[in-house]
Amino acid sequence: MNGIRKIVFLMVLWAIGSAVNAQEKKKHISLKDSTDGAFDLSDFIIDANGFIPVPILITEPALGGFGGGLVPVFLKKRPPYVDTVKGKQMITPVAPDITGAAAMYTLNGTWVLAAFRSGTLIKSRIKYVIGGGYANVNMSFYRTIQGLGEKEFAYNLRTIPIRLQGIKRIAYSRWYAGLRYSFLKTDAKYVGDHTVPPDFVKPIENSSIVSQVGAILELDNRDNTFTPNRGFKVHFDAMRSDNIFGSDYEFWHLNYFMNAYATFAQKFVAGWRVDGQQAFGEQPFYLKPYIDMRGVPTARYQGNADLLTELEMRWDFYRRWSVMLFGGTGKAFDEWSEISDAKWVNSIGTGFRYLVAQKFKLRVGVDIAKGPDNTFAYYIIFGNSWVK
Repeated sequence: MNGIRKIVFLMVLWAIGSAVNAQEKKKHISLKDSTDGAFDLSDFIIDANGFIPVPILITEPALGGFGGGLVPVFLKKRPPYVDTVKGKQMITPVAPDITGAAAMYTLNGTWVLAAFRSGTLIKSRIKYVIGGGYANVNMSFYRTIQGLGEKEFAYNLRTIPIRLQGIKRIAYSRWYAGLRYSFLKTDAKYVGDHTVPPDFVKPIENSSIVSQVGAILELDNRDNTFTPNRGFKVHFDAMRSDNIFGSDYEFWHLNYFMNAYATFAQKFVAGWRVDGQQAFGEQPFYLKPYIDMRGVPTARYQGNADLLTELEMRWDFYRRWSVMLFGGTGKAFDEWSEISDAKWVNSIGTGFRYLVAQKFKLRVGVDIAKGPDNTFAYYIIFGNSWVK
């Protein structure tokens, strides 16, 4: 682990050094917004070639409860689409190009190195995502054993994930359609207290490859990518894992969600999220659908399907400062006929935001959430918490 810690330390030094050099080369860069005089990183991000070092605090309960890392991010502001339709101009906002890397380490020995880029090919009207990395993850999975109740099974997962995605704008609408490819090489090792590994894990899952190809359909009319104030995003994707793609498994995985935002009385922004997943076929235990909400440990509640909803309210009470209230509920189950009997998993929480980059509509902050069994978790939020 010393090598990983050194890498994180060196990345922090590099980030600080780059920021200092940018300041020295461009003495006129201001960290205050000209309109209200408040602390603002917009000009720094733009004039320092889009660079911003983002330190992160990891408080995911499933990963040991505490950890940290650095995500050096480069943002490039893009002009909007300007199309002429029947003699009238149609202007469509374009999300900034984002290029970054990540180095993370947590108290339970989990560490991750990754790199990613998302952007837009303006002339082709194509939004793309490219990412990959290496992760050494220590995580527990839970199953209900007849006569014994719910039991914990600890695993070490060493995995290489790769994702390629491209979606194209349909005509002059806000609809997009495209393809996604996902690759996952995983070595899973049981490290729990019991001598015999759990029977829900098959021998092939100890070392395997998942290779998936799928289609995406998406509608996105949010007013900005980072912290929306109005609009909605509706998404559906269907991924197929098959031997013909080099996968060791054959299954379907569906994901559908909607994130909606509305502004009331200028200072209140309401958000509503509905999210569901469905798996058909034999899927690796670590990829099964699970309830993904603030306050609920990752992969704590799994099944062949899940369905959840969350509500949140942001109050911009003073200048750039906001306070958050949120709550959600969901179920994970194996068959839709079992949904009425499945356990409700609830969470509730609060937090705050600060508008750190006015020109990007980017807010950052901290959330604290209370989940099942009176557990608490903290989250550093960059943009918004519903990122997919």
